[in-house]
Amino acid sequence: MSSGPQVFGGELRGKTHVLPMRVYYEDTDAGGIVYHANYLRFAERGRTEMLRAIGIHQNALREETGLIFAVYKGEVHYIKPAKLDDLVLVETALTELSGASVRIRQTIRRALDADTEDLVQFIAQVVCINADGRAARLPANLRKTLEPYVTA
Repeated sequence: MSSGPQVFGGELRGKTHVLPMRVYYEDTDAGGIVYHANYLRFAERGRTEMLRAIGIHQNALREETGLIFAVYKGEVHYIKPAKLDDLVLVETALTELSGASVRIRQTIRRALDADTEDLVQFIAQVVCINADGRAARLPANLRKTLEPYVTA
């Protein structure tokens, strides 16, 4: 009983990954608006699904190289609140690639009938770290996979 393909992990639109998500009761506070820390969870899911969409599977990366990604720092701008039952879009774009890190811009938007409305902007610097928790250079094959998705 399928009505067509399901895009559970979102989709790439050019160099930007878009992950649709519904706001559930568990995401909100007593007032029915999304609790501020939950936007960071939404952003994490967006980054993970973008990596998956471009062929980087974090479990395989860890098992094969001993490397993982960790958020080193982030800057969050809360513009408007999302509310219970809203459909939000987590848009993820890579903006800079350096020796051991990736800078990522994420915008969480409310999907309206024919438009969107910005809710939260998140800029993250994500570093590649080894099993000892120290920064490690991005392996050449990983860099090669990421480079085509870096935007200005």
